[in-house]
Amino acid sequence: MAKTVMSEELTALVAERFKALADRARVRLLSALRDGERSVGELVDETGLTQANVSKHLARLHQLGFVTRHRDGLHIYYELADPDVLRLCDLMCGRIEAEARTRRALFPR
Repeated sequence: MAKTVMSEELTALVAERFKALADRARVRLLSALRDGERSVGELVDETGLTQANVSKHLARLHQLGFVTRHRDGLHIYYELADPDVLRLCDLMCGRIEAEARTRRALFPR
């Protein structure tokens, strides 16, 4: 397998995106968008976050290209720009679940 060397610019962009995903609220918002577009109000209801918090995190996710948005009257709707971002989350969830199963097998209560 050929070794790929990432440029400084590319590593900075990748790190910025991973940094965005390191926030629990943003991961919850992305997960809430898994089944399709939602308004800010719907995301507030689904996540239990405040409207100000949801709006702040959605603005960052939009800035980084994780979500798209459109306005319909007074409401702004968000959806995933690319559902592949959830593949990364699913991979990590699967890894964490596998580790938990191993720990339970090694250290039963």
